[in-house]
Amino acid sequence: MDEQLGQDPNNFAKRRLGRGLSSLLGPGSPVDGQPEFDGSQPAFGMGEFRQLDVNAIERNPYQPRKEFEAQALSELVDSIAQHGVLQPILVRNTPAGWQLIAGERRLIASRRVGLATIPARVVELEDAGVAEVAIVENLQRADLGDLEKAQSFQDYIAKFGCSVEELAKKLGKDRSTVSNMLRLLELPEFVKVAIGQGKISASHGRALLPLEEESDQIAMCQRIQSEGLSVRATEEAVRQKTNESILPFEQAAKAGKTAGEPAARSNHVTSLEQQLRELLGAKVEIKMQAKEKGKIVIHFASNDEFERVVGGLRSKAA
Repeated sequence: MDEQLGQDPNNFAKRRLGRGLSSLLGPGSPVDGQPEFDGSQPAFGMGEFRQLDVNAIERNPYQPRKEFEAQALSELVDSIAQHGVLQPILVRNTPAGWQLIAGERRLIASRRVGLATIPARVVELEDAGVAEVAIVENLQRADLGDLEKAQSFQDYIAKFGCSVEELAKKLGKDRSTVSNMLRLLELPEFVKVAIGQGKISASHGRALLPLEEESDQIAMCQRIQSEGLSVRATEEAVRQKTNESILPFEQAAKAGKTAGEPAARSNHVTSLEQQLRELLGAKVEIKMQAKEKGKIVIHFASNDEFERVVGGLRSKAA
């Protein structure tokens, strides 16, 4: 490898992270694969190589994955039992001890096999870098759910106080990709459970977002399941539902609506709402009440998120 992480590990990781985890681990190195490493020396000249006690390594606190696919993990256990761990895990040394950065499946599988030690590369990364590696590692896996990805994005934004655009750049993703993923977290729990269980797709879930009422989103989710609606059919059904809710306001406007009546939403308002969501990394609603009147509602799910949003507003004002 032409660059050595040991020279400046934090800067090295930040420069190459957006190009994928393979850039951080070294050219041609699989995340949980077995080639390229014979256990005799540090792989790819990156960091210090050590054999560590498998029970002395704590999991990555920023790991977005909550569950691992049983069949794939079983196959990895068989591989390690036969060939050993040929691809080292990535760890860092903290005041509390060894902490995993990447390679949790290998660590779990090694414990199940009964290995006493596991090959590891020790590197220096700050908390933000560890979180970024965890996200990138899991983004490269097709079996990580969209909601898990979205939650990892939201957790990173909340903890490290960056914008959606900044996170997208760190991950080498389009801002719209990250933003659309985050919007899944705005869905009611009923819909999120349906997505997690595979009853509807994440694309179905995103199609429900234009519906402002949770009850309407839940009802449409049930309809998707009962009628087997495609994403396109769902989008059309949502469009019809949205037009039905706007129509009375349009009629009121023509008849001369009274003060205080809600105004119909325009595409411009919807666009501004989305821009505010991306800027603050939180759910934002613009509610029009009458001509040139309305209110902006910013949602938060915890005290930490509230403090982050307030801090972001103050920094933008400054």
